[in-house]
Amino acid sequence: MTGGAGFIGSHIADALVAQGHEPVLLDAFLPAAHTAAVVPPWCQGYSLERGDIRDTSLLARLLSTVDAVCHQAAMVGHGVDPTDAPDYALHNDFGTAVLLAEMHRAGVKRLVLASSMVVYGEGRYRCPSHGVVRPGPRLLSDIEAGEFEPPCPVCGGALHSELIAEDAPLDPRSTYAATKLAQEHLASAWARQTGGGVWALRYHNVYGPRMPRNTPYAGVASMFRSALERGEAPRLMEDGAQLRDFVHVTDVAQANVLALEAAPPSGALEAVNVCSGDPHTVGDLAFELAQAHNGPTPVVIGGARPGDVRHIVADPAKATRILGYHPNMPFTQGVHAFATSPLRP
Repeated sequence: MTGGAGFIGSHIADALVAQGHEPVLLDAFLPAAHTAAVVPPWCQGYSLERGDIRDTSLLARLLSTVDAVCHQAAMVGHGVDPTDAPDYALHNDFGTAVLLAEMHRAGVKRLVLASSMVVYGEGRYRCPSHGVVRPGPRLLSDIEAGEFEPPCPVCGGALHSELIAEDAPLDPRSTYAATKLAQEHLASAWARQTGGGVWALRYHNVYGPRMPRNTPYAGVASMFRSALERGEAPRLMEDGAQLRDFVHVTDVAQANVLALEAAPPSGALEAVNVCSGDPHTVGDLAFELAQAHNGPTPVVIGGARPGDVRHIVADPAKATRILGYHPNMPFTQGVHAFATSPLRP
């Protein structure tokens, strides 16, 4: 498993061991994900290699001992600005290409790929008059005026957000999103060329213990939690009413184990949403965390980051149907536990 010492990877490792598997972990300990380049306590006792997935000799040695790859390694998050783009491409796309080439040389034909809901761009919207439509990017002038909802591209009317399924058109709107979609394309081409099989698990907003602390690459739950630990109010962009699907990391780990144990799609990539199916607003997350932390009330600051989307929530039905995935962690219970759970060292 690449990224095996990371936030999600380490939980997958725990879940694999609990099912009787023997994971071999590889991690580069990138500063964007690891505040300190030390092996975290929860990875003690695992077979863990410190190294880069672009190191072909290291990959050749590790791949000779395994029968499947769980690819979690990546630069994640919104990042700082477009100067991050070369690093995202090097780690996420070139790194994946090297991994796939070495898997072919080693004869390993089973891959579980950590993809992301960011490949969709905006979520699914319905216009009362024109049915399902795809709004274009929101205008800066609208956001500055406090008009955050994307309008119908046909009539300009109000839209209703719906759950998005895996067959939706893909429209990445950030550097990170573009690299995650490129990973899917690379893995799909590899599967067709080799007869291998890929489960692409499109994670939604994952949160839980072991998240990185407040960095430009951390998730919003970690940013809110870090603010509360400093005694500061979580700051909500837009109006806090952006809909997301917050899925607990233990449910994401469950999905990975199910995918690794399932018969892989033959010569193809199969994309699957990994989510809770229970949408909440970003404001809901901030307020629940503040309440659990006995911290200050969140404040709305308006504005939006370039490339941010308004609503993106998903349907887990396909994961349930073909993998037997059932999310178990309720939103309120998970968020309240996260308020005091350990973050990365």
